[in-house]
Amino acid sequence: MTPIMAKSQAAELVVAAKIRKKLTWSAIAEEIEAPVVWCVAALLGQHPMSAGQADRVCALLDLDGAVAESLQLQPSRGIEPALTSDPTIYRFHEALAVYGPALKELIHEEFGDGIMSAINFKVDIARRADPDGDRVVVTFDGKFLDYRW
Repeated sequence: MTPIMAKSQAAELVVAAKIRKKLTWSAIAEEIEAPVVWCVAALLGQHPMSAGQADRVCALLDLDGAVAESLQLQPSRGIEPALTSDPTIYRFHEALAVYGPALKELIHEEFGDGIMSAINFKVDIARRADPDGDRVVVTFDGKFLDYRW
């Protein structure tokens, strides 16, 4: 019996197949009928996929059952510490370091004592034209969870 492929190895194979087949993440997400940001996170190892989703992705990308099996595993969520130095990822850390305390205050003022869920959560990304250069619009949409005694 062979071990189950690591999610990181499956992710590398998915990315390589996506590039070689000249597919977009949006096209892959459409194939499995999933939100694009969730789909990419799942294919990079951060969410488990259903058997049907994993099989459809692997058929689209010409990947074998070992990859499909790995895509269905529960992940260990988070990123490699080295990735935090990537400029795009670092900017998210920087934005939350600067604006996180203000967002916390505003959430508490608007909703009361509690937090935004990152489990009951949606995230989206969009491009917005701007005369001074296109803007990246990232929307976090998390359920409010109030603290209860």
